Amino acid sequence: MLTLNTLRTRFGVVLSIVIVLALLAFIISLGPEMGFGNQDPVVGVINGDKVTYTEYLDEYETVKASNGGNEATDEQADALARATWQSLVSKHFLVPDFGKAGLVVSQDERLSMLSGEHPSQVYYSMFADQQTGDYDVQSISTFLNQVNSNPQYQSFWSYLNEQAVLERLSSKFAGLVKAGTFVNSLEVEQGLAAANESRNGRYVALPYNTVADSLVTVTDAEIQKYYDEHKSFYKKLPHRALTYVVFDVEPTEEDLKAIEEKAMAAGEEFAQAEDIRAYVRKNMGTITETYVPESMLSEEEAVMLEGKQYGPVLKVNEWVMSRPVDIKDAPDSVGLSHIVLPADKAAVADSLVTVLKGGADFAAVAAAHSAATTTAQMGGELGVVPFTAVPVEMANDLANAKVGDIIKTQSGEVIQIFKVTRADAKKKHVLVGSVTIPVEPSSATRRTVHNAASIFAVDGKGSVANFNAAADAAAITPRVARLQQGERSLSVLEKSHDIARWAHGAKAGEISEIFNMGNAYVVAMITEVNDSEQVPVSEVSQSIAQTLRRDKKFEMLKDKLAGASLEAVAQSAGVEVKPFENVKFSDYGVGEMSLEPRVAGAVATTVETGKLSAPVQGYTAAVVFVVDNVNKAETQTAEAEKVLQQTNLEATATQASVMALQRMVKIEDLRGQYF
Repeated sequence: MLTLNTLRTRFGVVLSIVIVLALLAFIISLGPEMGFGNQDPVVGVINGDKVTYTEYLDEYETVKASNGGNEATDEQADALARATWQSLVSKHFLVPDFGKAGLVVSQDERLSMLSGEHPSQVYYSMFADQQTGDYDVQSISTFLNQVNSNPQYQSFWSYLNEQAVLERLSSKFAGLVKAGTFVNSLEVEQGLAAANESRNGRYVALPYNTVADSLVTVTDAEIQKYYDEHKSFYKKLPHRALTYVVFDVEPTEEDLKAIEEKAMAAGEEFAQAEDIRAYVRKNMGTITETYVPESMLSEEEAVMLEGKQYGPVLKVNEWVMSRPVDIKDAPDSVGLSHIVLPADKAAVADSLVTVLKGGADFAAVAAAHSAATTTAQMGGELGVVPFTAVPVEMANDLANAKVGDIIKTQSGEVIQIFKVTRADAKKKHVLVGSVTIPVEPSSATRRTVHNAASIFAVDGKGSVANFNAAADAAAITPRVARLQQGERSLSVLEKSHDIARWAHGAKAGEISEIFNMGNAYVVAMITEVNDSEQVPVSEVSQSIAQTLRRDKKFEMLKDKLAGASLEAVAQSAGVEVKPFENVKFSDYGVGEMSLEPRVAGAVATTVETGKLSAPVQGYTAAVVFVVDNVNKAETQTAEAEKVLQQTNLEATATQASVMALQRMVKIEDLRGQYF
């Protein structure tokens, strides 16, 4: 299957290379305007290494080929772009630095991975038998025979090996990190207490909102000091801000009338067509993949069961018309058992059909011969299958099936032998052919809207003020967006790759061309180019001020929480004493306070009962409490707690090490300007 899939992708890869070369020729023709000159442009910097345009394209094509060569949708192209960039990060940072740490994968080790002696998920995913799930060493030999004579196979094989080595290096690195973790006896003791103990008691809370904000002063100097002390919290990627307007292209009343007339004429033509399949294909229509029962048709659509046409009828944004391609009386569902054989085992299939019709035990034959190991273990039983799930090519065989029938079918590269174990009463089913006519604006309407966008693009040049004035004149509200380094589209606008590509290379104050978005035209202007890697203090000053204000309110309130007893504190502060029950270290709240992890932690670690606590600075209130009693239950053993903590510690350490690696590498992603 691997070789077949690779062959299937070959034409797509060749076509992509042709497109890429044409694009590259066009970009190079722009010369110094794009910063190319006679050099291969840099599309990124990883750990000090420059990633060139050519290197990125080569890696992209390799990744695409290894993933089936499919980039038909924006989502698929984005996924391939992310995988390509991650692969380059691995090449330029992870693998070299793993080597500096003394981690290597020897040739003998790689061969043991390939042979399956020490399994690799990368090799397994490519060379496992699709039917049995077993690792198939023979398929590797078959593939390697192709590698020696085909450059495309060689590229794929090289990429596959790189990924397998990276997987093993990553596993070794994680193993080193895990080996450095250890849970000591004190941690186990504390964990047991946290798991087996809970506390009941009472508390008094003074919410911060009881102190007016006007009574608390937070200066700019204090905000700046806090910002400077917590700069690591305010990291960001370089970004560009832009404002844009959208000229929606919608059909006019004249367009709607013309489309309706076209749909009615097509409906009459469809009704007269003798060859329904041919008419549907000619008009880019669709035919259902399976037969549809009456229960899945609306009352209006059910006329097709009588051989009549449904529609044309307007549904959402298209006119729909349907005719029955074929009508069958078939059971709503059938019970089936099956035996699966490769297509080259036709002779074996025929002999099995003969012995099964002669009375052989189907379950035993399935267990002995079926390539579908999962169902073979159950005697080939598939269970009850609705007729709507039966492929069209098998419908004729199963429509008239009776309990006990043995039926052989072939679809593609698979032969199946079925035994019918159940057949419901027959009902009408229909294979539906449909033609649709979209409701869309006419060329004249598009030209009118495009002209309006053209006028805007001229009037809006020069400054943001001109842009906004032109928007007012056109009665359109400007929208705003932010594009971070490396982003290939605007999160607020679908299919916006072209806009993002322009924005990454534009200057502040520059207005764009008119972008055709299918159902709209878009004109944008860059309002800010910010290459800083820190969020400016102005953008976070309000949240910092809120934090500092809360700190100051706590200092003001904690004096009110001083007293000889909880009741005395409550009386002095004019609030109620409230109870809490079964508070554990893992809780996030106490009593009626649902989100106060700091207070919960203070309660859960209190040893002495009956004593008024020191004031605790919670998230929403200043709190004091008294623990009345400690409840103990043997819900966790020391050994189980140690295993749990060791597992959690290993997972935490591994995750933290990955984050540490990410902080180590300096990455500048410039792809958005080119791709």
